[in-house]
Amino acid sequence: MTEPISSALLFRDPILDRKQEIAGYHLSLRSDDATGKLRPRHELSAALIGAYSELGLQSALGKAVAFIGIDADLLRDDLVEFLPINAVVLELLLDGPPDPATLARCRSLRERGHQLALTDYRGIEERSRPLLPLVGVVKIDATAARPGELADLAGSLRNLPIRLLAEGVDTREQMEHCRSVGFELFQGRYFAHPEIISGRRLSASQATLIRLINLVGRDADSARIEDAFKHEPALTLNLLRIVNSVGYRGGRLGQPITSLRHAITLFGRRPLQRWLSLLLLAPAGATDPARAPLLQVAALRGRMMELLVQSGLSRSPDRAPDLAFLTGILSMMPAALGLPIDEILDQIAVDSEVRNALCEHRGLLGSVLALLECFDSDDAPCCDRMLSQLPGHPDRHTLNTCLSAALRWLNAGGE
Repeated sequence: MTEPISSALLFRDPILDRKQEIAGYHLSLRSDDATGKLRPRHELSAALIGAYSELGLQSALGKAVAFIGIDADLLRDDLVEFLPINAVVLELLLDGPPDPATLARCRSLRERGHQLALTDYRGIEERSRPLLPLVGVVKIDATAARPGELADLAGSLRNLPIRLLAEGVDTREQMEHCRSVGFELFQGRYFAHPEIISGRRLSASQATLIRLINLVGRDADSARIEDAFKHEPALTLNLLRIVNSVGYRGGRLGQPITSLRHAITLFGRRPLQRWLSLLLLAPAGATDPARAPLLQVAALRGRMMELLVQSGLSRSPDRAPDLAFLTGILSMMPAALGLPIDEILDQIAVDSEVRNALCEHRGLLGSVLALLECFDSDDAPCCDRMLSQLPGHPDRHTLNTCLSAALRWLNAGGE
């Protein structure tokens, strides 16, 4: 009998491509029984397939592919065939050389169109040799490889139609090295690890965004905001495009935009502040800021904080969700700007609740932020501890549901 989804935590590890855009997520479940003992791997894999369906992860992930681990026992189960062919990569978790039945099953799944990946590749040997003609992705643990070994492992597969995925990539230096020796996919949160230097100077574009954020956050007169936008033609053009797209989708706009001030009014102050804050997370020179991984992770965290607060945690339902979203995205600013959070908040005007949450993890927003930091670190005991401290004691299933809803929102363009 598979583990109920409500008693497990759904973790996801981003997978980026060579353009440093999110291509997929490695999904895993973590579940402990009352004694803290981990459930068997095949039970969790089966439960993960159930969670994928129950939480609607195919639509939630959009174009991002889900990597799901499948051991030899589950590989033979018909349950695997219900996973969507183009949206899931089956990671083969095999401890030893595959037997004839396992190879036959892999061939059958491959012929049906399923994508297969070989994990824990350590060179061409008895375990990997018969599987290499059947897989499209090979995963290599970048943290376990010795100096120079990654290049040798990548070189052994150079002539095969296989994409190399480096897992456990913790730093940008690791990613650059892996890319230089032929890897195409990179699993890890290296892009979200800040290189913080106190007193670092902001770029001109970052300073402009902060000025606009402060004008909007302090409820400045529309004329002042309009004037600031007029000095930034690219930002003005993007704002007009967004406001127009909302109107053309049959939303709240039923009239043509007559001026920049009109567009600012139609867009709304709170959405404008959110949009400008997210733009701070996009790398300089990005052709499509919305595809920047740090921006996506920040937006996802902000939306999850907003959904958790809306689930009944707050006594101020009208105000708290907006503050929660802002807290979530600002929590990623040190990684984007390379500055300590206190120095960032010296330059951006925020509510005291947001400041307390970001600097000291105080208050409801601080507790929710701490929960999601544990969640992003795949720390199940910490998640359980933080969940138990929140009002109403939300459970793991609430957290999983908010993740799915936030992913769906993110991949629908924030609608």
